[in-house]
Amino acid sequence: MINNSNGIFISFEGIDGAGKSTHIQALADLFKEANLHVTLTREPGGTELAEKLRQMVLNETMDPLTESMLVFAARRDHLKNVIQPALELGHIVICDRFTDATFAYQGGGRGFDINILKQLESWVQGIGDKFIEPDLTLWFALEPEIAAKRLQAARTPDRFESQSVQFFSRVHAAYQQRADESPKRFVMINANQPREDVWAEIHKTIINKNWLTTHHNK
Repeated sequence: MINNSNGIFISFEGIDGAGKSTHIQALADLFKEANLHVTLTREPGGTELAEKLRQMVLNETMDPLTESMLVFAARRDHLKNVIQPALELGHIVICDRFTDATFAYQGGGRGFDINILKQLESWVQGIGDKFIEPDLTLWFALEPEIAAKRLQAARTPDRFESQSVQFFSRVHAAYQQRADESPKRFVMINANQPREDVWAEIHKTIINKNWLTTHHNK
């Protein structure tokens, strides 16, 4: 059973180059304008320990099991020290990637055993009698070929961003599978349109949730 106390947990997901990062701060600002407390964070990362593990995952060569365990170790520390405390205070937690990314990148991209990922998910996200996962996941859906062109023009790629289009096709398919499994949590955002139109979809989603007017912090 999901129990995020009085807070709201929102994750942003999508393949590298989908453009999600440009809208995360805008969403945080929208909630702040409504006088709501916002905790803005990311994965892997979000704590001192998790950021160290992030650098290892992004830059060191390792097998998929090692990679998955490091990601979930970072997630556990992040949940215990940032996400859960913020939710208990009634904050809006906005996270750049969460567990769906692990199923997409390690499961889909790397081809790692989904059953092992599900077991790790169960262990890591179970805190006391609660299972913590996002209330809403905004999935920035974009064809891998378009994302690859965007990345080439944007920055020097890390170990994941430099993967082949075929790798990102598998990542995209894994995101689609996660969305199909959790249709109430996922909202697909068409990332292949002008920035203002992408934002309009995000804004409409939040308005429809009534979170700007009905959520109150302690």
